[in-house]
Amino acid sequence: MLRPMETHLKGKVVLVTGASGGIGSAIARRFAGEGASVVLHYRNGRDRAAKLAQELGSDTFAVRAELTRESDVKRLFAKSVERFGRVDTLVVNAGSWAAESADIADIPLGRWRQTVDAVLTSAFLCLREFGRLLRKQGRGNAVMIASTAGVFGEAGHADYASAKAAMAYGLVRTLKNEFARLAPHTADYCGGRINCICPGWTVVPRNAAKLQDAKVVRRVTATMALPQIGRPDDMAGAAVFLASDTLARHITGQTLVVAGGMEGRVLWQADEVDPALA
Repeated sequence: MLRPMETHLKGKVVLVTGASGGIGSAIARRFAGEGASVVLHYRNGRDRAAKLAQELGSDTFAVRAELTRESDVKRLFAKSVERFGRVDTLVVNAGSWAAESADIADIPLGRWRQTVDAVLTSAFLCLREFGRLLRKQGRGNAVMIASTAGVFGEAGHADYASAKAAMAYGLVRTLKNEFARLAPHTADYCGGRINCICPGWTVVPRNAAKLQDAKVVRRVTATMALPQIGRPDDMAGAAVFLASDTLARHITGQTLVVAGGMEGRVLWQADEVDPALA
């Protein structure tokens, strides 16, 4: 007789970076719903993080950190361990996307460095600190949140696409081998794992207004087999699945694109998509 699937995440400790944002807060809520203790990292969204911590209860607390600073990252992990004793799952979600579109011929070096630092350097610093914890704990896994920009590219945002591509391919495929050695498998443990999620167009606060425009909806869904825009809960469900050593026991080093079957070509003509259903 089949039993309902269980994540076995109850009692686990999950650190979510960028937890005050749309996708980050959805991920935090989903883990809390599974009974995990959640550390909510934020940089600028203090009020949102505090409100979320209050909503999720006593097994949750918020910590501010600038993730491009080594000292802040060390403090973030130290506070997490001080509060909960360990970190079982790291969700690398924090990042930065320049609102202004610019061809590579026009991107200032300062913007390039700022984006790469906010996306890739911050991921490196968090994963490095988590790797040190893995060595001590002997258990743990990580989930990175990249972007379809890193899979298909994104004109006008070469900085962002490049940094996310590094996460989605080079970093995850390298660290799968390292994490498995830092936290080796045993008779009752699968071993240290790491995977990556690439969201496509997703309804979050920074683009919600834009996605009310029917023309924009038709354009962004034209490359999707399922012409419907993603929601933060879609990414949260994938993150919980990949973090579960029960459900994703034998999955590591993989990049999961959660984007309705998006391709790098037009799949739908404008008059074939109903914006009201997207």
